[in-house]
This record gives sequence, structure tokens and C-alpha cells, in this order.
Amino acid sequence: MFYIIDILGTIAFSISGVLVALNKKMDGFGILIIAFVTAVGGGTLRDVLIGETPVSWMKDMTFVYVVFASTILAVIFKSKIDYLRKSLFLFDTIGIGLYTVVGIEKGVSAGLHPIICIALGTMSACFGGVIRDILCNEIPVIFRKEIYATACIIGGVAYFTIKRLPIEGDFVFVIAGLVVIVIRILAVKFKLHLPSLYKGVG
Repeated sequence: MFYIIDILGTIAFSISGVLVALNKKMDGFGILIIAFVTAVGGGTLRDVLIGETPVSWMKDMTFVYVVFASTILAVIFKSKIDYLRKSLFLFDTIGIGLYTVVGIEKGVSAGLHPIICIALGTMSACFGGVIRDILCNEIPVIFRKEIYATACIIGGVAYFTIKRLPIEGDFVFVIAGLVVIVIRILAVKFKLHLPSLYKGVG
């Protein structure tokens, strides 16, 4: 289940990167690079921080193949994707939900404190999107008022709370990931956001 979630997160973030690159009218190489850094950026940071090198996608070519395949399919079926912005939001949201759980589980396997595990899961989920947005000349979502990283943190808390219950491990992954996804969707739907400290000048 853990491996499947990791693959699904890679697919979701790859497509997310493709959609942003298409919006920016990049060429084929640019689209592939954006898809790749979006998909593996967070996981690379996570693995480096816990000293797991070479990082996971370098040891398992499946991730590289998945990024290539997802990129090609997303470009081919671009015309079939209605409401590009909504599609981008959907795949990005699925990606952060799945990668949060993957990052937390990696931290648990490394014997880290739950708080550090949640931080690791949040970085795993958000860092690829940060690189994507910076390369595409956008302000990263995590640095705006939107509830993004906060959803990952709440999902992480849910993970460790559910883990105390007599629930099978695979369901813990799924429920915690869904918590992140649902919170993110509800925050956007109802326009919920974190308060801004900026009051303006004068």
C-alpha cells in the first residue's frame, strides 16, 4: 500500500507540473522538467534530510518511468481535460495528500519524533510544488494565505491519532491522506484562509 501511494502521488504531481507548464506555454523539454521536479522535488528533500541516499527515485527506475508516462499522457489528452485550473487544483491536492502520508511513514521508519515526522510529511508534499511555482515564475501556494501546508499538518496529526486506534495500517494511510485532501478542497470551496499579518502601508 505504501509503495502504491508513493506511485500515485508521483502521477498526481507529474500531471500537476504538466498543467502548469502548459499554462506557461513551455516546450516539450520544459514540460518534462517541470513535471519531474514537481513529482520528485519533495521526496528528494525528504530522503536527503533523513540520510537516505541515493534518493528513492534514483534507486527505483519505476518512478522515472511513471513521470515520463504521466507527462506524455497528460500532454496527449490535454484537449480532453476541461477546466484546466480545476484539473490542476485536483491533481495538486491529491498529490499533497498522498505525499504527506509517504513522508510521515518515512519519518516513522527512520525512528523520528512524531512532530518531526509531520514536518517531514509536509515538506515532502509541498516542496515539489514550491520548485514548480518558482521555475514557472509564480508565488508558491505555500507562501500565500491559502490553507495548503496547514492541511498537511492536520493530516499528519490525524495519522498519529488514528494510529492509536485498532485500525489496520493500510487504512491509516488512506484516512490520513483523505483528511489532507478534504481539508484542502473545503478550504478552497468555502474560501477559508489563514489570516494575513499585512495591514498595508499608511
